[in-house]
Amino acid sequence: MEKISFVPEGQEAVEFYVLEQTRLGGVNYLLVTDQEDGDAEALILKDLSKDGDTEGVYEIVSEDKELDAVAAIFEDMLEDVAFVTDEE
Repeated sequence: MEKISFVPEGQEAVEFYVLEQTRLGGVNYLLVTDQEDGDAEALILKDLSKDGDTEGVYEIVSEDKELDAVAAIFEDMLEDVAFVTDEE
C-alpha cells in the first residue's frame, strides 16, 4: 500500500496510506487512512492542484452531496469498505 506525506500549511507532515483513487467530474480524489490494517478512520481528499503545479494540493471533502457521491464510488471499488458518518 502506498504511503504519502501531507504537510498542512504551517504544520508538521502527516502520513497517510492511500487505499484507492478515482476521478469524478474531472477531479481526482484519494481515499486515505492513517492505519495500514484493521478498522480505521478514512478521509476522502480532493485534488485542487493546477496543471504545472510541482506539488499536489488537497483538501478534505466535507460537502455532503460531493462526499456521498465519491464515497459511493469508493464503496463500489472496494468490497470490504463501508463508510459510517458521525451522524449515523
